[in-house]
Amino acid sequence: MAKKVKLGKITIVISITVLIWVWTDLALDEGLPISNTIITVAQSNPKLWVTLNGAASVSIEEIKLKGPHRRINELSRKIERQGGFMIDFDAAEEGMGKSDSYSLQLMSFLQKEDEIRRLGLKVEDCTPKIVSVNVVERINKPVTVECLDEDKIPIKAESIESIEPTTVDAYVPVDEMITAKIQLTRREIEQARVSAVTKTPYIELPGGRIRNVATTVKIKMSPVEDELADYTITTATLGYCFSENTQGEYRVELLNRTDMAAVRIKATLAAKQVYEQQPYQLILYIPDEYARTTDVHEKEVVFNFPEEYVSRGEIRQLNQEPPEARFRLIPITATESGEEN
Repeated sequence: MAKKVKLGKITIVISITVLIWVWTDLALDEGLPISNTIITVAQSNPKLWVTLNGAASVSIEEIKLKGPHRRINELSRKIERQGGFMIDFDAAEEGMGKSDSYSLQLMSFLQKEDEIRRLGLKVEDCTPKIVSVNVVERINKPVTVECLDEDKIPIKAESIESIEPTTVDAYVPVDEMITAKIQLTRREIEQARVSAVTKTPYIELPGGRIRNVATTVKIKMSPVEDELADYTITTATLGYCFSENTQGEYRVELLNRTDMAAVRIKATLAAKQVYEQQPYQLILYIPDEYARTTDVHEKEVVFNFPEEYVSRGEIRQLNQEPPEARFRLIPITATESGEEN
C-alpha cells in the first residue's frame, strides 16, 4: 500500500514538472529577426495582373517576430531549409481585385501569413512597412501575332509568307494594345523558309514578366530571293591586301579609280546596310611577284561581303563581273617611310 502511495506521488511530481517545463517554454518569448523574406505575386487568377513595387516580387529588408522558444526555433529551421522565407501574395484575397493602385500594410499582412499564424508568433516590426500594389484587370480576347528576330526586332511583313493562326486568345489588360510575340532565332528563320516552324507565342506585360499563350502558331517565311532588292553603293572604298613580304614596302598607284567608285549589288536591306558600314567594300589582293616589276597590272577586286549574310543568301553582286583594278606598285623610299611615321 505504501508503495502505491509513493508511486502516485512520484507520478504527480513528474506531471507537475512537465507542466512547469511546458509553461516555462511557452512563457519565455524569444525574438527572431528575418532578413531574407521574399513576397511573390500568386498567379492563381489569370484575370488580374499584379505587381509589387512594380515587379513580380518584393524583398523585405527585415521582419521581427516574437514567440515561444520552441516555435521560434521551428520556424527558424524551416527558413534555413528553404533558403529564405517565401510568402505568396493574392491580391483578390486582400480585397484588391479591381484595377487600381493600392498600399499594402505589411504588419497586418504578415500577421495573417499561414506559418506565422499556425505557430502563434507575433509580428513586432518590419521594414519597409508599406508596399505599393498595382492591379490591372485582364480580359481574354484575340490578339495579333507578331514575329521578332533573335534581337527582338520586328520582322517585316513582306518577309513573312504566312502565320497560322494570325490571332490567338490571351488574357491582356483591358485598355492596352498588346500583341502576342513570337521570337525566331536565325536558324529557325532559315528553317521557316523551307517549311513551317511551330512556336508558342507569349504576352509581355507590365513589370517585364512574360506569359506563354496556350495556342501554338505556325510561321512560314518568304524565300530569301523575294526579299532581295537592287542597290548601288556609290561610296565604295577599295582596300589593299599585301603579304608580310611586301607590306610597307610598296604603295599602290591606282589608274582607274572611277571604275571602283560604285558597285551594284542585290541584297536584303539589312545586308546592304552592314556592307556599307564596313571599312572596305572591295579588296585588291596583291601577289608578291607584282612587286618585281613596275609594269601596269590588271587584277579583279573581291567584293568584301559580310560572310554571315553571304551564307544566308542575302547578298551578292548584281549580274556583273567584279571590276578590274589597273595599278602599279611604287616602292616606298626611306624618305616617304619617314614622312609616314
